[in-house]
Amino acid sequence: MAEFIAVMMITVLAVISPGADFAVVTKHSYLYGRKAGILTSLGISLGVVLHVAYTLLALSFVMAFTPYILTAVKYVGAIYLIYIGYKTMIQKPITDTADQNSLNPFQAIKYGFLTNALNPKTTLFVVSTYTQIIQPATAKAILLGYGAFIAAAHFVWFASVASVFSSKRLRAKMLAKQVLINRIIGTILCGLGLALLFFQVFDD
Repeated sequence: MAEFIAVMMITVLAVISPGADFAVVTKHSYLYGRKAGILTSLGISLGVVLHVAYTLLALSFVMAFTPYILTAVKYVGAIYLIYIGYKTMIQKPITDTADQNSLNPFQAIKYGFLTNALNPKTTLFVVSTYTQIIQPATAKAILLGYGAFIAAAHFVWFASVASVFSSKRLRAKMLAKQVLINRIIGTILCGLGLALLFFQVFDD
């Protein structure tokens, strides 16, 4: 029970901390609506499933090569964040219903999945949770249950964020200032990517 409480508390704190996932869900929710935001949230939870899967399938390998894995994820993730941040900053304003429906379900899920799968914060969170908090003797069924809980927590939180930012009144206000908001979100994403690159180069 103590182990579960620790996993639950750390998961909640990790999920609600602002980052790239939050920025992408916010963007998709107010620009394209609730469905796009929720599908992006689904993609994020699938990204978490990927982290859990490789951690459980090759825990000893992950433990041995975590520094190399994190280095690769930091570089690729940083470049991806800078890319989507730049694309967000230069995105043309959405002015009609057709544009608001231009993000198809696959694209929404893909953006959410890649943003999370390439997020070193999530990599470190999942790996450290399974290696530092969970006991080696914990049954595999319980390990899978923890993974399901972590993924579900991500989906519930970001689906809630999507519901808030896609609400009719708030969305209308944000769409009216979408150029400024997109530049702010894009700057945040680029800043996160540049920070990852800077700290990685500095560490090297």
